[in-house]
Amino acid sequence: MPNFVELWVYLSATPLFGLTATLLVYLVALQAYLRLGRAPWANPVLWSVLVLAAGLTLGGVAYPTYFAGAQFIHFLLGPAVVALAWPLWQRRALVRKRWWKLLVAALVGGLAASGSAVALAWALGIPRDILLSLVPKSATAPVAMGIAEKIGGVPALAAVFAILTGLVGAMSAKYLYAVLRVDTTTLGWEARGFALGTASHGIGAARALQVNADAGAYAGIALSAQVILQSLLIPLLF
Repeated sequence: MPNFVELWVYLSATPLFGLTATLLVYLVALQAYLRLGRAPWANPVLWSVLVLAAGLTLGGVAYPTYFAGAQFIHFLLGPAVVALAWPLWQRRALVRKRWWKLLVAALVGGLAASGSAVALAWALGIPRDILLSLVPKSATAPVAMGIAEKIGGVPALAAVFAILTGLVGAMSAKYLYAVLRVDTTTLGWEARGFALGTASHGIGAARALQVNADAGAYAGIALSAQVILQSLLIPLLF
């Protein structure tokens, strides 16, 4: 046991500990997700976060120590988001024809996503700095952090809210569409994907892309639109 503890302390202090742990946990979660038929509740991002958080807590590993290695994956977040532009490029002719409809949908959807959260927080008497951190929750996490900092929110909280928003959307969209009786005949894959990308940014777009190529493409459009619109409009409004 003393030898194991010494080994654990040594490994947890190495820069590649966070990278190795993240990759291993995610690969296991991904295999479970595939074996369960891509069930929304088995989202590999969600379970990776929970398992890693529990492991770091039980092992007494400080977050900065973990992030020293995990930052390599964090760096790839930007290229991963940019890669969502490829399905858009393949459908550029349709996007040109529908650009004004997509713009209006993005404006209305973004207002509903942010406005509903702010209204609920205000009704519950949430402190102002936390309330402001909720405003950009439907933008991807790095953008949400920048917007929150500009308007007086807490960047770290904004990131947490953004990630939770993405996970909730990715996990609940299928069941929500079923409850609302919205199937592919009444609302096409494009509209379903756009709605999910608007509400749940990159995590929602990744889920949409797994289900249907058209849904994933339009979720990417919605994600891009929210990043641009929220970055420009929210600081101006506040």
